[in-house]
Amino acid sequence: MTYQEFYDRSMSDPESFWKEQAEAIAWFEKPSQILFKDEKGLYRWYKNGKLNTCYLALDYHVENGRADQVALFYDSPVTNTKKQYTYSELLEEVRLFAGVLKARGVEKGDTVIIYMPMIPETVIAMLACARLGAIHSVVFGGFAPHELAIRVDDAKPKLLLAASGGLEIDKVIDYVKIVNAALEESAHQPDACIVYQRAFFKAPLKEGRDFDWEGQLAQAEPADYVEVAATDPLYILYTSGTTGRPKGVIRDNGGHAVALKFSMQYIYGVKPGEVYWAASDVGWVVGHSYIIYGPLIHGCSTILYEGKPVRTPDAGAFWRMIEEYKVRVLFTAPTAIRAIKKEDSGGKLKQKYDTSSLKYLFLAGERCDVSTLNWSQELLGVPVIDHWWQTESGWPMLANMVGLELLPIRPGSAGKPVCGYDLQIVGPNGEPLPPRQEGTVLVATPLPPGNLPDLWNDTNRFISSYLSAYPGYYFTGDGGYKDEDGYVFITGRIDDIINVAGHRLSTSAMEEVVASHPAVAECAVIGINDRMKGQIPVGFVVLKGGVNKSESELEKELIQMVREKVGPVAAFKRVAITQRLPKTRSGKILRRIMRFIADQEPYNPPSTIEDGSVLGELEDLMKAKAIGEMKED
Repeated sequence: MTYQEFYDRSMSDPESFWKEQAEAIAWFEKPSQILFKDEKGLYRWYKNGKLNTCYLALDYHVENGRADQVALFYDSPVTNTKKQYTYSELLEEVRLFAGVLKARGVEKGDTVIIYMPMIPETVIAMLACARLGAIHSVVFGGFAPHELAIRVDDAKPKLLLAASGGLEIDKVIDYVKIVNAALEESAHQPDACIVYQRAFFKAPLKEGRDFDWEGQLAQAEPADYVEVAATDPLYILYTSGTTGRPKGVIRDNGGHAVALKFSMQYIYGVKPGEVYWAASDVGWVVGHSYIIYGPLIHGCSTILYEGKPVRTPDAGAFWRMIEEYKVRVLFTAPTAIRAIKKEDSGGKLKQKYDTSSLKYLFLAGERCDVSTLNWSQELLGVPVIDHWWQTESGWPMLANMVGLELLPIRPGSAGKPVCGYDLQIVGPNGEPLPPRQEGTVLVATPLPPGNLPDLWNDTNRFISSYLSAYPGYYFTGDGGYKDEDGYVFITGRIDDIINVAGHRLSTSAMEEVVASHPAVAECAVIGINDRMKGQIPVGFVVLKGGVNKSESELEKELIQMVREKVGPVAAFKRVAITQRLPKTRSGKILRRIMRFIADQEPYNPPSTIEDGSVLGELEDLMKAKAIGEMKED
């Protein structure tokens, strides 16, 4: 069946379509109704369906011939550790730790916060919560105490699970110290904390509150899985909100399992038994969906990588992983590829490894510029698929559905709408826009299974944030356009559109041009306030390793390139070379914070920032270059 035929079926009769997809997973009790509205008037999927996500990820495969297949590869270049777990071995570990949780009073519907790094115990803890019907909330390891405290007070966990420490290349992060500070601040106090002591760093435990992970395991009895409703929450994942208060995105059990199983087969084109690697972190939605639940539900071997694309030990780390584990599909962020490209632009390290097992490279998390896509495609010799989704969706909304057919790749586009997503581009008044005209990206409701049904204990905010602005549609917060063939181009968050003398221009279009310069490793273009034009764009560029080019020479070349590709109306006349750009730990460039710095407005550094010291460097750079001070006349 072609993509278009399959997509059209999902649009013409969504209930029949998603009933059919639900047949791909093992239900204890099949749903009595596929799509319905709950007592709040919100759309839900799979009424009265009963299942267990941990059962689908582990027990089902052990019962059906995959007991001896590797479920999880763990590779940690920062600790020089490698381990692997078959499906049966991982199941036994999860059963035992579920027994630890159960002995501590954790039951169906309770919440558990997991504050841990990229280690197998984190995966085991998540699956153990799912086994009991408890709701886990993974907080990215290394978040500051205040951010952890906010999440503790919102989720109100019965238990908090932590590791003694994490490693950021060669820097030790004391997790227990952060937990102590967070619990001093938070009003809610968990019944207990269970701490996994890592070999390189032992943390002091607080008597009466903290318990040793291994000691608890030694006393535990294995626990069986608990049936849960399809509509029961599997997890809460907090995402940043415009108010500074994070939003607790809920993921339900039923729709999530159906959507992820569907996506593994039809979007990523991977088969059960193959090795799938999402080079992300379990603290992010990609880690939830495609390090753990998606690959395991589908019967793949998945990889947990405690390392970086560069410096652990070098820019050949990803290629080594592909060769060693025979990776079939790799999913990572464009930022990771740009980091590799910066360190090894000639791709010499790639020549050391055999990456012939790789069939596809998928990129998401940050808009993928054309030069990065082309560079990686030429280097690897495989299709490189840019695709687009959000924490809220939990799985892709735009993609090239290679499990159906590989459509022609159009660099700059995140592909076409995935089955179930009726995606529209509208103007300021909600009017549909013609091809090539940029507007707001919306998705008609009901959203397909797997998307957030609500926010944790905050339905009013869910409605106001996502459903109120355009009734009948989910508001994505992103801008974009479609071409004549239905390919969608996401141009960035709506606040990345700038107004230059009355002309609405996309900074991402300018970034695309700047990134194509052979000396540029990565870049950001932001709009800063200007008394004459309203806003003007300024480019910040990081040079590739080994490139020596004067700022004035580069600036002239980039100005000319933007003038030719975007037009003189862009008023692109300022470029600054910087050593690095401010990013979140998941690799997104913090353009909004950069604008605040340039416009000399107060701001709070986000909890997700990778390294806060870069903000001071940017402030100094902008002062030195008089960016934001000398406005264009």
